[in-house]
Amino acid sequence: MALRDMAPLPKSQSQRLSKPNIDLDTALYAILLLRVSLGLLFLAHGLLKVFTFTLPGTAQFFSSVGLPGFLATPAALAEIIGGVLLMAGIYTRWIALGLFPILLVATFKVHGGNGWLFTNEGGGWEFPAFFAIACIVQFLLGDGALALSSKVVRKL
Repeated sequence: MALRDMAPLPKSQSQRLSKPNIDLDTALYAILLLRVSLGLLFLAHGLLKVFTFTLPGTAQFFSSVGLPGFLATPAALAEIIGGVLLMAGIYTRWIALGLFPILLVATFKVHGGNGWLFTNEGGGWEFPAFFAIACIVQFLLGDGALALSSKVVRKL
Protein backbone atom coordinates (compact mmCIF):
# COMPACT_ATOMS: atom_id res chain seq x y z
CA MET A 1 0.00 0.00 0.00
CA ALA A 2 1.39 3.41 -0.96
CA LEU A 3 1.42 6.33 1.45
CA ARG A 4 -1.11 8.18 -0.68
CA ASP A 5 -3.58 5.27 -0.31
CA MET A 6 -3.55 5.33 3.50
CA ALA A 7 -6.40 6.97 5.39
CA PRO A 8 -5.44 9.98 7.52
CA LEU A 9 -4.88 9.28 11.19
CA PRO A 10 -7.68 10.20 13.61
CA LYS A 11 -7.29 13.63 15.19
CA SER A 12 -7.98 12.83 18.86
CA GLN A 13 -5.37 14.00 21.39
CA SER A 14 -4.54 10.49 22.63
CA GLN A 15 -4.15 9.09 19.14
CA ARG A 16 -1.95 11.99 18.02
CA LEU A 17 0.41 11.27 20.89
CA SER A 18 0.47 7.50 20.42
CA LYS A 19 0.73 7.19 16.64
CA PRO A 20 3.24 8.65 14.19
CA ASN A 21 2.06 11.67 12.27
CA ILE A 22 2.96 11.48 8.59
CA ASP A 23 1.88 14.33 6.37
CA LEU A 24 0.63 12.42 3.36
CA ASP A 25 0.41 15.63 1.31
CA THR A 26 4.17 16.19 1.49
CA ALA A 27 5.56 12.67 2.08
CA LEU A 28 5.82 11.92 -1.63
CA TYR A 29 7.94 15.05 -2.10
CA ALA A 30 10.18 14.10 0.82
CA ILE A 31 10.74 10.73 -0.85
CA LEU A 32 11.49 12.55 -4.13
CA LEU A 33 14.08 14.70 -2.34
CA LEU A 34 15.76 11.61 -0.89
CA ARG A 35 15.70 9.84 -4.27
CA VAL A 36 17.22 12.76 -6.19
CA SER A 37 19.84 13.39 -3.48
CA LEU A 38 20.92 9.75 -3.51
CA GLY A 39 21.02 9.78 -7.30
CA LEU A 40 23.20 12.89 -7.38
CA LEU A 41 25.58 11.41 -4.80
CA PHE A 42 25.95 8.17 -6.75
CA LEU A 43 26.39 10.03 -10.03
CA ALA A 44 29.04 12.30 -8.50
CA HIS A 45 30.97 9.37 -6.99
CA GLY A 46 30.83 7.40 -10.24
CA LEU A 47 32.01 10.37 -12.31
CA LEU A 48 34.76 11.01 -9.74
CA LYS A 49 36.06 7.49 -10.34
CA VAL A 50 36.07 8.04 -14.12
CA PHE A 51 37.24 11.64 -14.58
CA THR A 52 39.21 12.56 -11.46
CA PHE A 53 40.82 9.35 -10.28
CA THR A 54 40.49 7.64 -13.72
CA LEU A 55 39.49 4.01 -14.00
CA PRO A 56 43.11 2.77 -13.87
CA GLY A 57 43.68 4.91 -10.77
CA THR A 58 40.49 3.62 -9.17
CA ALA A 59 41.54 0.04 -10.00
CA GLN A 60 44.91 0.69 -8.36
CA PHE A 61 43.19 2.11 -5.27
CA PHE A 62 40.83 -0.87 -5.09
CA SER A 63 43.83 -3.19 -5.21
CA SER A 64 45.57 -1.21 -2.46
CA VAL A 65 42.64 -1.81 -0.08
CA GLY A 66 42.36 -5.50 -0.95
CA LEU A 67 39.59 -5.34 -3.54
CA PRO A 68 39.95 -6.77 -7.05
CA GLY A 69 41.06 -3.95 -9.34
CA PHE A 70 38.80 -5.11 -12.16
CA LEU A 71 35.80 -4.01 -10.06
CA ALA A 72 36.62 -0.34 -10.71
CA THR A 73 34.75 -0.20 -14.01
CA PRO A 74 31.62 -2.07 -12.85
CA ALA A 75 31.51 0.03 -9.66
CA ALA A 76 31.79 3.30 -11.58
CA LEU A 77 29.17 2.21 -14.13
CA ALA A 78 26.80 1.04 -11.39
CA GLU A 79 27.13 4.37 -9.60
CA ILE A 80 26.66 6.44 -12.77
CA ILE A 81 23.77 4.43 -14.25
CA GLY A 82 22.20 3.82 -10.84
CA GLY A 83 22.43 7.51 -9.99
CA VAL A 84 20.68 8.53 -13.21
CA LEU A 85 17.97 5.89 -12.73
CA LEU A 86 17.38 7.00 -9.15
CA MET A 87 17.06 10.65 -10.15
CA ALA A 88 14.59 9.69 -12.87
CA GLY A 89 12.65 7.40 -10.55
CA ILE A 90 13.02 4.25 -12.61
CA TYR A 91 12.90 1.02 -10.59
CA THR A 92 13.79 3.10 -7.53
CA ARG A 93 13.45 0.37 -4.92
CA TRP A 94 15.57 -2.14 -6.81
CA ILE A 95 18.24 0.34 -7.86
CA ALA A 96 18.63 1.56 -4.27
CA LEU A 97 18.85 -2.02 -3.03
CA GLY A 98 21.31 -2.93 -5.79
CA LEU A 99 23.62 -0.04 -4.91
CA PHE A 100 23.55 -0.88 -1.20
CA PRO A 101 26.38 -3.50 -1.39
CA ILE A 102 28.73 -0.93 -2.93
CA LEU A 103 28.22 1.21 0.16
CA LEU A 104 28.71 -1.72 2.51
CA VAL A 105 32.08 -2.35 0.89
CA ALA A 106 32.94 1.34 1.11
CA THR A 107 31.92 1.42 4.77
CA PHE A 108 33.65 -1.71 6.02
CA LYS A 109 36.46 -2.46 3.57
CA VAL A 110 37.57 1.02 2.49
CA HIS A 111 36.76 3.37 5.40
CA GLY A 112 36.10 1.05 8.35
CA GLY A 113 39.61 1.18 9.76
CA ASN A 114 39.90 4.96 9.48
CA GLY A 115 37.73 5.83 12.46
CA TRP A 116 34.34 7.48 12.74
CA LEU A 117 34.78 10.92 11.17
CA PHE A 118 35.28 11.52 7.47
CA THR A 119 37.87 14.18 8.36
CA ASN A 120 40.23 11.41 9.51
CA GLU A 121 43.01 10.43 7.14
CA GLY A 122 41.51 8.22 4.45
CA GLY A 123 38.00 9.31 5.44
CA GLY A 124 35.97 7.81 8.25
CA TRP A 125 33.08 5.43 7.91
CA GLU A 126 30.15 7.64 9.02
CA PHE A 127 29.38 9.04 5.55
CA PRO A 128 29.29 5.74 3.62
CA ALA A 129 27.34 4.14 6.50
CA PHE A 130 24.73 6.91 6.39
CA PHE A 131 24.67 6.71 2.59
CA ALA A 132 24.02 2.94 2.87
CA ILE A 133 21.19 3.44 5.36
CA ALA A 134 19.66 6.07 3.07
CA CYS A 135 19.58 3.44 0.31
CA ILE A 136 17.65 1.06 2.55
CA VAL A 137 15.24 3.86 3.49
CA GLN A 138 14.73 4.62 -0.21
CA PHE A 139 14.08 0.94 -0.87
CA LEU A 140 11.45 0.89 1.89
CA LEU A 141 9.77 4.12 0.75
CA GLY A 142 9.67 3.56 -3.00
CA ASP A 143 9.51 6.09 -5.82
CA GLY A 144 7.97 9.24 -4.37
CA ALA A 145 6.66 12.06 -6.54
CA LEU A 146 7.54 12.64 -10.19
CA ALA A 147 8.97 9.16 -10.77
CA LEU A 148 9.05 7.89 -14.33
CA SER A 149 8.31 4.30 -13.34
CA SER A 150 5.05 5.41 -11.71
CA LYS A 151 3.99 7.06 -14.96
CA VAL A 152 4.95 4.00 -17.02
CA VAL A 153 3.06 1.66 -14.68
CA ARG A 154 -0.06 3.86 -14.84
CA LYS A 155 0.01 3.76 -18.66
CA LEU A 156 0.24 -0.03 -18.67
